[in-house]
Amino acid sequence: MLNNSFSISKSTSPSSNRVFVYEVSGLRQTDQSDRNSYPIRNSGNVLIKVPYNRMNEEMLRISRLGGKIVNIHPLESINDNPPAENSEN
Repeated sequence: MLNNSFSISKSTSPSSNRVFVYEVSGLRQTDQSDRNSYPIRNSGNVLIKVPYNRMNEEMLRISRLGGKIVNIHPLESINDNPPAENSEN
């Protein structure tokens, strides 16, 4: 008989804490988004935080809403590069 004393948890996965930021342009109101209880903003680019395990589903959702992903980067890269302070003195 095999000993099943260990368990696998999603929280121990190295990808469980990874979050990415999608920069999306062109989101517009469509038949799909009309079913939502909120309107879709139609101007400029939108930043969407996405956990690693939901990246594929979010890409499909953005595509259905008519958006185009123009950039994907890890959330850590934003936190590692804070905006430079303007010092004119």
